[in-house]
Amino acid sequence: MKTSVVLLGASGSIGSQTLDVLRQYRDRFELAAFSVGRRTEIIDSVIAEFHPGFLTVKEEKDAEFFRRKYPEIRVYSGDEGLLELISQSGADMVINALTGYIGLRPTVCALECGKMLALANKESLVMGGKIVTDLAKKKGILIRPIDSEHSAIFQALQGNKKEQVEKLIITASGGSFRNRTRKELENVTVSEALAHPNWSMGKKITIDSATMMNKGFEVIEAHWLFDMDYDRIETVLHPESIVHSLVEYKDGAMIAELGTADMRVPIQYALLYPERMPNTTKKLHLPDIGSLTFREMSFERYPLLKLAYDAGRQGGNLGAALNGANEAAVKLFLEEKISFLDIERYVEETLEVFRKNGMYRKDADLENILESDHWAYRYVKEKVKCLCRH
Repeated sequence: MKTSVVLLGASGSIGSQTLDVLRQYRDRFELAAFSVGRRTEIIDSVIAEFHPGFLTVKEEKDAEFFRRKYPEIRVYSGDEGLLELISQSGADMVINALTGYIGLRPTVCALECGKMLALANKESLVMGGKIVTDLAKKKGILIRPIDSEHSAIFQALQGNKKEQVEKLIITASGGSFRNRTRKELENVTVSEALAHPNWSMGKKITIDSATMMNKGFEVIEAHWLFDMDYDRIETVLHPESIVHSLVEYKDGAMIAELGTADMRVPIQYALLYPERMPNTTKKLHLPDIGSLTFREMSFERYPLLKLAYDAGRQGGNLGAALNGANEAAVKLFLEEKISFLDIERYVEETLEVFRKNGMYRKDADLENILESDHWAYRYVKEKVKCLCRH
């Protein structure tokens, strides 16, 4: 019997590569439902190829258009439409490849509905890690990570006991400015920041990679996914991006997952777990690599990484504020309204004001978490708007 899946975020990078995996394993999976944001141009081809019964788009006007065009398909719209897609489609598995805070509610909904969950949405755990993991435990659902770093750790933990783990080691490419000093970052341009030396990704994640906020988010994710104390999660610079992450055990042995930078590998592992099946991905040829390098991570060089550790340790709704502030600051940088180093300044300031205003909640519920994210986002945007007026 085929596993029916809901794919959230089909038009993004992870979504399109997930479609590649579903395409290769048509005998194992069927696409029951999918969502896209504003990139509705892919909808016709996905429907023609996979014949899903449910669709969600961002705008209601687009939903009306596709209802007329495909009367046999149930079409929803907006954030609520994502939840309808999960609850009404009857699918077995939800693949959450959404970007941003909108991914949190669908993650919670998938778990509440008892679905298998393959997770690429960082914000689900950065913002709502306790809520999500408590619910997963209650429902007896194993969250299958899609991020390459967390997939690597997930794989390196197989067959071993958690109490035998000494620490998790998350690797980082270092991003666009890994060989520049902080002084050299003062006047960098958006185009320079988007020129990642290893691969092409979406704009926001590329900037987050350069500030190391992306790695900070991954530390918080790893804490929740693997129930590991922050003192036992380490980050290390690895420019080649061949070792995707490692687990060090108490006897000193390190188990790592190596591979080419192809997201279809962790996607396929999440979907087929615990099976391993052939794929068309280019295989790693070690002699071609020659050597691998690793460098110490510096909190002074990457202050947002330290800020993420601190926010993660305090927990509650602080991760949501961190996410909202960072999202706004990155957007403003991409719009060339603030400098690259201003991203750090605005995120740090936002969290300080958040605490001083008594907004921090250790036991925040879902609504408060979302409100905290939105408040931090608005705070940064308004702060910059006020400065622009003077």
